[in-house]
Amino acid sequence: MSDFSKMSDEKCLLFATRIVNLCRYLDKEKKGRHIVDQMMRSGMSIGANYSEAECAISDNDFLAKPYISLKECNETLYWLRLLKNVNDIDKRQFESIFSDGEEIKRMLVTIIKTKHKNMATS
Repeated sequence: MSDFSKMSDEKCLLFATRIVNLCRYLDKEKKGRHIVDQMMRSGMSIGANYSEAECAISDNDFLAKPYISLKECNETLYWLRLLKNVNDIDKRQFESIFSDGEEIKRMLVTIIKTKHKNMATS
């Protein structure tokens, strides 16, 4: 695993940890009941799929995993925006975790574009 890949994997793990902790907090506060389960699944799936890419059996298999992670990241960011809009999280909570999600989203887009480029030149 490259240093970039290790760093990316760690960022996904830390983001998932933040999502789990936020969901636990919201559950305890009885906020966002229907959103929490959805966000927990999508937030944890980002890193899980990214980790699966490490054991891909082909370039296409590898590429599929960051795509799934990107979709799950987008979904998680949607749930965060919804939580903010219904006032279940405040602006400070939202901005902190949302910016981490946006960073992961940019990272995944870069990984996907780089892999496409490398596959085209191979």
